[in-house]
Amino acid sequence: MASNLIRRFRDAVPKPSLKAKGTENVHGEDMWLDNDDVRPLKLADRTWNLWTYLTFWFSATATVSGWYAAASAQALGLSMWESVGTAFGGQVVIAIVIVFNGRAGAKYHIGFPILNRASFGVFGAWWPTFNRAVMAIVWNGVNAVQGSALDSGGMIGFVVFWVCTCFFLVIPIPKMKGLVYAKLIVFVISAISMLAWTLTKAGGIGHVVSQPGTAKGSERTWLMIRFFLLGAANCATFASNAADFQRYATKPNDVIIGNLVGFPVANLLVAIVGNLVAASSQAITGELIWNPITFLDTLQSSSYTPGNRAGCFFIAACFSYSAIFSSIFENSLPAGNDIAALFPKYLTVRKGFFICAVVSFAINPWYLLGSASIFISFLASYQIFLSSITGVLLCHYYIITRGYLEIEDLYTSRKDGVYHYFHGWNWRAYLAYVIGIAPNFYGFLNNMGVDAPIGITKAYYFAYEIGLFLSFFTYWAACTWSPPALTVPLSEWREPRDYVRPEERGEVIEGVVEDVEFGNGGGEKGVGGGVRGMEKSESIG
Repeated sequence: MASNLIRRFRDAVPKPSLKAKGTENVHGEDMWLDNDDVRPLKLADRTWNLWTYLTFWFSATATVSGWYAAASAQALGLSMWESVGTAFGGQVVIAIVIVFNGRAGAKYHIGFPILNRASFGVFGAWWPTFNRAVMAIVWNGVNAVQGSALDSGGMIGFVVFWVCTCFFLVIPIPKMKGLVYAKLIVFVISAISMLAWTLTKAGGIGHVVSQPGTAKGSERTWLMIRFFLLGAANCATFASNAADFQRYATKPNDVIIGNLVGFPVANLLVAIVGNLVAASSQAITGELIWNPITFLDTLQSSSYTPGNRAGCFFIAACFSYSAIFSSIFENSLPAGNDIAALFPKYLTVRKGFFICAVVSFAINPWYLLGSASIFISFLASYQIFLSSITGVLLCHYYIITRGYLEIEDLYTSRKDGVYHYFHGWNWRAYLAYVIGIAPNFYGFLNNMGVDAPIGITKAYYFAYEIGLFLSFFTYWAACTWSPPALTVPLSEWREPRDYVRPEERGEVIEGVVEDVEFGNGGGEKGVGGGVRGMEKSESIG
């Protein structure tokens, strides 16, 4: 078993000098757009069903870092139930965005980087894909550290964890269903164990849940607004790259209930456990400790008995196992997709996994977890870039092309490809992207330490929603004023039932598209489900 795992790890180590699979017959600039990994998934790799998606979210959110955002609200003055309720409300909102933005992935089985090409252009998609890759790499480091200001012992633990994660990265994602279920079971056991232990030490659950918050009046009101909106904003990464994990769906509609129910309910349960443990820490030590790893260290230091040491070891080991697969599903997976799409000539998704692992080691992620305020600031900062990207993607798919994608043109640099726009860049998408960011940028700088009026600070709480809606409507207005090459009338809906590769089925199941309208109001028509052979109506972008 061990030797087999070592062999698979050795075989999977990226070899930068080798071209990626699927590029043998790809030439010219197309070499930077296409390989087998970034194409629509093969039927054999579509293995995730409704139950997988439900448990995926329980597995993905069942992390120590998932406790931070919920418990940190208590650290700033809210009561336990206020912290839980505000976070849950925001997560219900973002679950809806996840379902809508991931639908193209479930239908066409392509990832976020390729979906970007439809709206930003085949080359213009590089920047939003790079943005998302950065976020995934940072989160990968945060999940690996679970602490701050590492000493030599902590660094040894970090390196061991990092190496273990790299070993598991050799397993293909479609074959990880069993690990999803196992990870959930392990985390539930460890979370219940820590909860029962800390509640016992705190004198029972009644004393813990009845502790009031310290914030009063308008401060309390604004904290509740802030954490409601943060409940959505700190999941901006899931919303932006929803196609990355929905592309594995066996049936496209399996993801709907799995996301709408699984995501907010899973976050709610993790938030309740996290807040109960944090509230227990205040009852036990007199200080609210929002980081459960720090709390474990405090419990062990205060009573260094064999029983305490064994309990801390067991819980920490389970947390470590859970964190490995959280890093893979939440961060390595999207980062691998993004990195492979940035340089498909040489990089596959698996090579992207290892690049993500190396870079996440180099960015000193332990600094991000130095305090509750720093962690919250980080969560709330990068959302302004991701929300603008998401707004553009939603508008393009649902309003401009009405669910239709010309798949082959997503992988070509030909000037008559419908996603070539102006030299491969869609200026409409970038106009919407910049306008979506602009109103929030002052608040972003303030979050990073630049002085700003209190009004700017409070307005920035709404940054995700502002960016999403502004970019959505700006993109719609730009496409109305100057229609792109491929548009579909609002009165029609052109989404396929389920897309399969031509070599596997030869057609889109019940989804052959006819009478696709082309831009500039010329009424030009294409018949037979594509734009091949049609003159591009947009000559200058």
